[in-house]
Amino acid sequence: MSYVIIGNSYAAVGAIEAIRQVDRDTAITVISDEPYRCYARPLITFWLGRATATRNMYYRPADFYKRKKVEPMLGRRAASIDFSGRAVLLENGDRVAYDKLLIATGGKPFIPPIKGYTPGVKHVHTFTKWDDAKALYALSKRHKKAVVIGGGLIGLKASEGLNDVGVDTTIVELGPRVLAVALDEYSGQVASRRLNDNGIKTVTGVTAQEILVNKKNEVTGVVLQDGRRMECGILVLAIGVRPNVDLVKDTGVSVERGIVTDERMQTTVPGVYAAGDVVQNYNILMARQDVIAIVPLAYEQGRVAGLNMAGRHAEYKGGIGMNSVEIYGLPIMTMGLTNPVSESQQSEVLVEGEIYRKFVFEGNRLVGAILMGQVDCGGVLTHLIRSKRDVEPLKEYIRRGDLLALSAFIKTECSCYSPEWVRAQESGFYFYK
Repeated sequence: MSYVIIGNSYAAVGAIEAIRQVDRDTAITVISDEPYRCYARPLITFWLGRATATRNMYYRPADFYKRKKVEPMLGRRAASIDFSGRAVLLENGDRVAYDKLLIATGGKPFIPPIKGYTPGVKHVHTFTKWDDAKALYALSKRHKKAVVIGGGLIGLKASEGLNDVGVDTTIVELGPRVLAVALDEYSGQVASRRLNDNGIKTVTGVTAQEILVNKKNEVTGVVLQDGRRMECGILVLAIGVRPNVDLVKDTGVSVERGIVTDERMQTTVPGVYAAGDVVQNYNILMARQDVIAIVPLAYEQGRVAGLNMAGRHAEYKGGIGMNSVEIYGLPIMTMGLTNPVSESQQSEVLVEGEIYRKFVFEGNRLVGAILMGQVDCGGVLTHLIRSKRDVEPLKEYIRRGDLLALSAFIKTECSCYSPEWVRAQESGFYFYK
C-alpha cells in the first residue's frame, strides 16, 4: 500500500495531515517540480519586497515530512501517469508506484496571444511561484521600470513587491478598476487610491496589444490598445490562472472547467483523487460547478481527499469565492457575491470614515460581503454565507456593522461547526493580512 501526491502546496498538506489521522504508517510520497518544501505562496510578495525573510516563508516546520513519514521528491517533474499500471512516470523515466493517487497540481498562468510575445522574450514573468519572485527581485537590481498586465490579486501583489524594492510600477487593467471581480466601484476606487498614494500607477479600461523587444529579445515596453506606449524593463503577465490539467489530458480522468470529482474528491478513475486549484467543484452560491482557486478551499479539499484515500468517508460540500488582502495597511476581505446579480438580491452599504462595509442579501440569506478598513469577523460572515442560514434575526447586527456582537451571538453555533472547516479557515484565509 502506498499513497502518492503530485503537488506540494495547500491541498497536498491537507491530504498528508488527514491521511496521518487515519493511517500512521503507510508510505506517502510527494512529487513536486519545485525544489522547496511546502511554502506559503501568498508570501512571495513580501519576500520580493524584502518584508519577509526566507526562513519565514514555509507553511510547515522543517521536520514536517519526517514527522509525517513522507518521502519528498522535490525538484522532480511528473511527466505522465500510467493509470492501468498505477504509477507516476517522472521526467527522467523513473516510475513511482501508487495504490492511491492525489493530483494536486494547482493552476498555471494563462497568457493570451499578444503581438510580440513569445516564451523566449526575456524579462517577462508571471507571478505564482517563489522562483517568479526570485527572478523579479534579480531584475529589480538592473531595471527600474515595470508594467504589470492585470489588476487582479496576482497583479496587485506583484506590483506591491516590485514597488517596495524601488521599481517604478504601473498596473494596466482591462476592467474598469483593480480587483474588478472582487470589489465594487467604490471599494475599487479606494484600493486604487491606496496603490497610487504609495507610488503604484494604475491604468484601467485598456490592455496591452503589443509587447516591444530589442535586438537581444529583451522586453522594452508595451503598446496599449489606445496607442499609448509604455517603456519598461520588466513585464509581469498577471492576466489569470487556469487549472493545470496537463497530466490528465486525453486520459480517463474527466476534465471540464477543471478536473471533475465527486463529493469524496475522487476523479472518474477509481483510486485517483484531485484537490485544490486543479479541480472544479460545487459553487454553493451559483449552484454550479466552478473553479474556485483559493487557499482555504484547497486545504479543505485536500483534507477530504486524504481522509477518503485512507479509508474514512468524508464529503466536500462546496465552497464560495473569498479574498483577503492588505494593500499598504488597507485590509480588505470579500466573500461570496459582492455585486448583486439578480433583482432578488439587495445590497446595503455602511461607510464610516475609512471603513467600508457592503452586505448583499437575497431574502433572509446573506450571499456576499465586502469589508474594507476593518475586517473583524470575516470568518463569521463566511460561515453565514456557506451555511445558507436564515439571518433575519441577525440582520440588525449586520446592518449596524456590529460584527463583534454578531460574532458573539452565533459563537455557540460556530463552535459546533465542522472542526475541519475551522482549521481550514485558520490555515489560509488570513495569509494575505
